[in-house]
Amino acid sequence: MTAPLITLFTVCKPFHGHIRVIQRNAIESWTHLRPHCEVILFGDEDGMAEAAADFGVRHEPEIGRNEFGTPLMRDLFTRAKAMTQSPYLCYINGDIMLTSDFVRSVQRVSPRRALVAGRRWNVDITERWEFDTPGWEDRLLRTVHETGKLYDVAAIDYFAFHRSMYDNIPEFALGRTAFDNWMIYGARAAARPVIDATEAITAIHQNHDYSHHPGGAHYLWNGEEAQRNRKLAGIDNWGDAFLFTMKDATHRMSGQGIRPILTQEAYQRHCVTAPVLYPSLRPWFRTVKELKGVRNGVMRRLGRLVAPRGK
Repeated sequence: MTAPLITLFTVCKPFHGHIRVIQRNAIESWTHLRPHCEVILFGDEDGMAEAAADFGVRHEPEIGRNEFGTPLMRDLFTRAKAMTQSPYLCYINGDIMLTSDFVRSVQRVSPRRALVAGRRWNVDITERWEFDTPGWEDRLLRTVHETGKLYDVAAIDYFAFHRSMYDNIPEFALGRTAFDNWMIYGARAAARPVIDATEAITAIHQNHDYSHHPGGAHYLWNGEEAQRNRKLAGIDNWGDAFLFTMKDATHRMSGQGIRPILTQEAYQRHCVTAPVLYPSLRPWFRTVKELKGVRNGVMRRLGRLVAPRGK
């Protein structure tokens, strides 16, 4: 039997209250993708086995965790690769609904050894989506366009990548901070194309609070695990130069195709990130940075020099 093009995998929060509703909405939306995508739920949180059984998806209760009980990204990716033969895998947060444009977009990228990611749409959804009624996807997209808000370039909730990528991931705690920024960095450091699919893929984030964790949002972004993630990602050493976001994509996917991003802003960003991606350039870039009156034209030329050329 031929493996599906894409395997989606995730970890979930306990299926309680509103979180239960939106996670089940997300998982059910993935089961409606065509051509069929494999789905794997990792972890043993309350309600996960039931959700996997209800939607006919794979469930793997075993997952490596840190001393706080938080799933570890390295173990998750290693297990997902070992369990599937799909050429593309997609880590996706458990509250993200997808529509048919997702598979179409990844099909356009395959067989490139690339990363596909994009910004999300924030939408208020409080009840189960009626997937069993005709036109459910059209109604969902209409809700997004009428009430949704396109979120920040740094908040990235899905990563579709060729299975040859990400063999050496730091011990990030999932769901804390910085691991998503590192995913962009990891692809760029390996000279792989990073394709911004924001215009092509409607990733629907169902808004929620953070009551699932005793420390709330403040702990998730600033607590001990978050600080550890930042150190693993190198952000504390290099600051914003290491905070890779969708601004660091090398290509953009739209209705006109997949094209390199060749804007002045992109070239200037390449200059900022070059000493992170290419350590041998760090002394030279420090010298250039100290010079006063560097014109945009010079920055543009420097940006072209270090711009990614992945295929």
